[in-house]
Amino acid sequence: MKRLLVVCLSISLSDSLPAQAPPSQSPAITAGPAAERFHGFLHPYVTRHVSPPDFENSPRIREMMRGGNLYLSLRDAIALAIENNLDIELERYQFPMAQSDSLRAQGGGLPRGILYTLLQPPTGVGGPLSPLLTQAATQSTPGTTVASNALELGVLSEPQINLSMLGTIPPSNGSPVPMFDPSLYADYNWAHQSPVNLTASGLFTSDVQTGNAGYQQGFSTGTQVSIGFNNTEVNAISPGTALNPYINSDLSLNVTQPLLRGFGRELNRRFIRIGVTQEKISSLLFRQQVIEVVYGVMRLYTDLTALVEDVKVKEETVAFAQKLFDDTKLQVDEGTLAPLELSRARAQVSGAQQDLINSRGLLEEQEAILKNVITRRGNEDPEVRNAHIIPTESLAVPSTDETRPMDELLAAAYQNRPDLNQAGLQLDLTRIGLEGSRNNLRPELDLVGTAQNNALAGQPVLPNSVPGFTGGYGTVLDQIATRKNPTYAIGLQLTLPLRNRVAQADAVRDEVILRQGQVRERQLRNQVQVEVEDAVIAMRRARASYQAAAETRALQEQSLDFEQTRYNEGVSTGFFVIQYESYVAQARSAEVAAKSAYFKARAALERATGSILDDNGVTMEQAIAGK
Repeated sequence: MKRLLVVCLSISLSDSLPAQAPPSQSPAITAGPAAERFHGFLHPYVTRHVSPPDFENSPRIREMMRGGNLYLSLRDAIALAIENNLDIELERYQFPMAQSDSLRAQGGGLPRGILYTLLQPPTGVGGPLSPLLTQAATQSTPGTTVASNALELGVLSEPQINLSMLGTIPPSNGSPVPMFDPSLYADYNWAHQSPVNLTASGLFTSDVQTGNAGYQQGFSTGTQVSIGFNNTEVNAISPGTALNPYINSDLSLNVTQPLLRGFGRELNRRFIRIGVTQEKISSLLFRQQVIEVVYGVMRLYTDLTALVEDVKVKEETVAFAQKLFDDTKLQVDEGTLAPLELSRARAQVSGAQQDLINSRGLLEEQEAILKNVITRRGNEDPEVRNAHIIPTESLAVPSTDETRPMDELLAAAYQNRPDLNQAGLQLDLTRIGLEGSRNNLRPELDLVGTAQNNALAGQPVLPNSVPGFTGGYGTVLDQIATRKNPTYAIGLQLTLPLRNRVAQADAVRDEVILRQGQVRERQLRNQVQVEVEDAVIAMRRARASYQAAAETRALQEQSLDFEQTRYNEGVSTGFFVIQYESYVAQARSAEVAAKSAYFKARAALERATGSILDDNGVTMEQAIAGK
């Protein structure tokens, strides 16, 4: 019995080894003041807490404000999003959620699962490619569409991304696992029974006290161990009793070892492995959420910068139209031009002003959207709400692009994409769970063993009537310690299902979930390929579009200069000058839009290959800490 106790203790220590410490992160599970106060025996009964969210903006945003404006580079915008974005903050709570599942599995409980849904930042107003700007008011058919709600403005987040490979129906639990957390139990009872039995010998009454204590625990081998120390003291007033009062005690060890269903260390630790895998998945999901936010910030910042340039283009157009109007008015007043030319020039000024109003309005809306993404309180802060964002970077398209073969880009995406890596880990979870459902098909065959030391002592009713059992509780303890009255038992318990349809159905269902997960993983892999190829094509198209737009703008400016010269020489009319000026305005806006499309296509390629965080200097340590 001593050897068995040593073995059980060694298994208990190996099963209760602490899991690998998680990386430093925020928020985290904390003990709290109550747990610190009761650290020790009472510690398991004190609630652990998760740190609450902080809704104050990071100090960085104040450091970037000067003169009521927020001067922002792309790196600054990304840093503010890492520190303040609430989608990222929401995903940080995946870490303590996954840790709680690991803690639960280490105690023998079933994991409750983690969330596989992510949020995308809003798309924004679309930059210079917005229909509000691509349909200029200076055209024959003016664009007058104005967004009137949050959905049209692009303020709200996009629908959630669900990265679950397992569908909505969870797999079965499989064969049950032992409860690894040990427990102690104790009870005390006192009873007075009168009468219990009325016989011809007289009235039978008794006072009975029971005091029992024990220890029970399960182990990863499937073994269930219980140790019990039971005591009963009886003081019975009854004729024919040999000892009165007397004490009956026993110290017992009961061991149950499954041999088929529920047997195996790896099988019974599968939920612990699932908990560890879920922690890895939560890290990958967090990285993917950071990627989505960084990519969203890059798109929003690019559009904001392009809108600032587009406002300048519109201001120049207004200035040119106003100058043409002033010159035309002077000539009409002198009688060298017909009054009709003045109406045309005034219409050009009005259309250019409307285009400028539209462009400025979209810029303000884009600022509000970007502020909501890079702050925790949105526009609730008056200082942030009233500040104008001044981009400190311009859209300068490089002369050449780094070209990499498609095979290298795909290999980088397969290696770096966290959504693809976590999909493989989800399949591992399904395979681990399938072990349990398949094991549940086996019959139950348990080896059961009992070792018990018994003791009895009391005061004899008649002198020397029960030699060896006279005494008190000390005699009882001596009998138990010296094993004077041992009992041993060993046996087999077999439960053989004649029809095992429930377990068979669970095993088949879990395998179906695995096969569906493999199909979804293949779909995701194909999607990654399409995203990389599409991003490469978009980069190539965007560069060609920019080059064509730059050339078109230069030629239109030459045509306008030529027509302006002819107008000044009196061989052209204001109508043609206005027409060429409209062409120039559209060409300049098209060039700005082409530059914006190029930078967004480049960001899309970085996202598709999974290098967007490294390319922008974002580390996971900074993202997790929010600094």
